[in-house]
Amino acid sequence: MNFPFQLSSGREFDAAGFGTNAVDFLIRVPEYPAFNSKVELVDYSQLPGGEIATAMAGLQRLGLKTCYAGRFGDDAAGTFGIDSLVSDGVDTAFAEVVPGALTQIAFIVIDERSGERTVIWKRDAKLSYTAAEAPYEIAERSKVLHITPHDADACIALARRAKEVGTVVSIDLDNTFPGLDDLLPNVDILITSAELPSRMFGIDDKHDALKALQEKYGSPLVGITLGEAGSLVLCSGEVIETAGYPVPGGCKDTTGAGDAFRAGLLFGLLTGESVESSARMANGVASLKCRSIGARTSLPTRDELAALLT
Repeated sequence: MNFPFQLSSGREFDAAGFGTNAVDFLIRVPEYPAFNSKVELVDYSQLPGGEIATAMAGLQRLGLKTCYAGRFGDDAAGTFGIDSLVSDGVDTAFAEVVPGALTQIAFIVIDERSGERTVIWKRDAKLSYTAAEAPYEIAERSKVLHITPHDADACIALARRAKEVGTVVSIDLDNTFPGLDDLLPNVDILITSAELPSRMFGIDDKHDALKALQEKYGSPLVGITLGEAGSLVLCSGEVIETAGYPVPGGCKDTTGAGDAFRAGLLFGLLTGESVESSARMANGVASLKCRSIGARTSLPTRDELAALLT
C-alpha cells in the first residue's frame, strides 16, 4: 500500500522537527525500587534525548537531511544538547538559546531486568513558544514536519502553515491536551502511545479505537506503538499489524524507542517505501535503538537497519 500523500519536491530538508529536546540522566537499577525503599544503582549516564530531537537524529543517521527547531537554556545542559545534534549532523540553525532558562531534563530509572524505564522530567516555562513565535520557515523548507504538542498554540499555527504549503505533518502524541481538536485535523501521520485512542474514546478494541481516532480527526494514517509486540497502523481502510523484532543482544533500555519508531516510519515514507515496509522499518529502528542505554546511543545507520530486516 502506498502512503496517501504526495511529498513536495525541491525542499531543502527531508524532515524538520519542532518540539522537545532534553538531557537525560539515566539511572540503571537491579529492579525498580519499592516506595520508601533504598536500592543501589548499577550505573548512571548523562545522554541526549527528547522526542523530536531524537527523531531528527534518527533520520539523520539513516542518511536523510534534517533540521531541528526548539529551545535550550543557556546552561551546561543546553550546550550539551545542541552539541549532540550537531555531532549527528542535524541542522540547528533554527534552535534557540534562551538566556536565564534551564534546559529540559529527565531522570530516567531503568529496570536492568527488562530495560523498561520510568521517566521523571521537568521543562522550564521559559522554553515555551507562542503562536507568534512559531518557526514557520521550517514548514516551508521541509518535506515532512514532525512535532510534539507541548506548545499547542505554536504547533497549531505551524501545522496549519505546513498544510498550506504542502508539507506532510507528523505528530508524536502520548496524551490529550487543550487544543487537541484544533491541531489534529491538520495532521497527516498520527502515531500515539498504545492506550491513548482507547482512553480517548472508551473503546477497548485497539482496531476500533484507531478507526474512531481517524474518523474524528481525518488523519490519513493513524497508528499505535506496541513495544516489543510491534505496531498497528490504519491507512486507506486497512489495519496493518506488524510484529516487532527481537533486540540484538537483549533489550538494555526502552528510552526513546517510540521516537525511533517514528523516525523509521518517516524514513520509509521519505525513501518511497510502502506503508507495510515502512512499518517494518519503524519496528526495526525501535528494536536496534534498545541495544544500549540512552535514547540515541544505538540509533542505527541505514546499513544496520538493512541487515536486521534481511
